[in-house]
Amino acid sequence: MNKDKRYKILLLFFRKNPNPTTELIFNSNFECLISVILSSKSTDIAVNNTTKLLFKIANTPKKILNLGIYNLKLYIRNIGLHNIKALNIINTSFLLITKHNGNVPNNRFELESLPGVGRKTAGVILNLLFNEKTIPVDTHVFRVSNRTNFASGRNIQEVEKKLNKVAPKAFKIHVHHWFVLHGRYICTARNIKCSTCFINKYCEFREKIFKSM
Repeated sequence: MNKDKRYKILLLFFRKNPNPTTELIFNSNFECLISVILSSKSTDIAVNNTTKLLFKIANTPKKILNLGIYNLKLYIRNIGLHNIKALNIINTSFLLITKHNGNVPNNRFELESLPGVGRKTAGVILNLLFNEKTIPVDTHVFRVSNRTNFASGRNIQEVEKKLNKVAPKAFKIHVHHWFVLHGRYICTARNIKCSTCFINKYCEFREKIFKSM
């Protein structure tokens, strides 16, 4: 895909949704961090249903530690991998208190040092909370990038590297959320909706005509 076509695609995204954001619900930096940790291998709907109850009881590092791992597991038991996520959240809360004055770090190195926070999670946090022009790549972003040929790659690392190289700076801060939402509702893994896709004209998915019929 050439530079001009990529720009036109992102311009269409901008016109349709100029201020995209996550569908996770949170009211503080810490709540955002916990929500993103929980969202791995889960849906935003499931996470929101869980945190709606959890955050009423424990929405700070100290309150999470006071809640304890056993009770935390009870609150997040409907989330995939809840046992390891509970342990990560407890350990992360402890580190936030002891090393970061209870605050969520604003740099990748310190974020990735927290249990349960990998490169993708750190990128999402930096983008959401600190307005950094990161493009975290999850399954939706990976699918949309490859299927449209916007930024193809054999793995997440390759796609992220290429997206950061080819995405215009003016749009870069929004690319992650645009592609996530597009992959979630239009460019889905199954039952792809090419016929109603607003970037159909520029998409280079070879099978889109057949998928639209």
